[in-house]
Amino acid sequence: MAERLQKLISQAGIASRRAAEELIREGRVKVNGKVAQLGDKADLAHDVVTVNGRTLNPKPEFVYILLNKPRGVICTNKPLPQEKRRTARSLIPHEGHIFTVGRLDVDSEGLILLTNDGELANKLMHPRYEHSKTYRVLVENVPTRETLEAWRNGVILDNKRTAPAKVRLLSSDEEGTWLHIVLREGRKRQIRRVASLLGHPVKRLIRIKIDMLEVGHLHPGQWRDLTPKEVRLLKES
Repeated sequence: MAERLQKLISQAGIASRRAAEELIREGRVKVNGKVAQLGDKADLAHDVVTVNGRTLNPKPEFVYILLNKPRGVICTNKPLPQEKRRTARSLIPHEGHIFTVGRLDVDSEGLILLTNDGELANKLMHPRYEHSKTYRVLVENVPTRETLEAWRNGVILDNKRTAPAKVRLLSSDEEGTWLHIVLREGRKRQIRRVASLLGHPVKRLIRIKIDMLEVGHLHPGQWRDLTPKEVRLLKES
């Protein structure tokens, strides 16, 4: 059965659907030797679809990796030629094509997923599915009860209120205050922006959990494959 090209590319583990659309726009996708256009369909049982000259495999072997991203490492899947910083992908000694699911900014650390399963990546990144993400965050000074309540209820960012969040104070000392934060939305640098808006800039941000997946005892830079059970639960969530 014919399917849209971005879906086939995603299922074949080349890229997420959004990234696949960009590949099509750039003219890097061909169907039976002809440059494809957005909206084109193909059936891998009868058609030859190539991306950058590579023929799609209708039944790829999927890879699922959990990495504890160190601070200073970037998550881009398309680094610029002049980029000197390490990428999350470069920390994984895997020869095949894999990409990061979502992002952690360069100053943040913790759990990031890498895979070649574009369908799963699309579901994890799409706001509609509201996958929870849990963080340990060190902020300056000690937020008041009123400040924490405002954070929980949502604040205005980019003319739109943030979704309710779970925010709990863990501990305070001369270094600042550690907070436990659970979000179900992921605006760009959301935690850092909200913290600054409320008068408590972030000093350290660590993602410790995505849905049921936990970074656990992995040290920064360490990684592991997901278990079959974890993959199944993630797909079902």
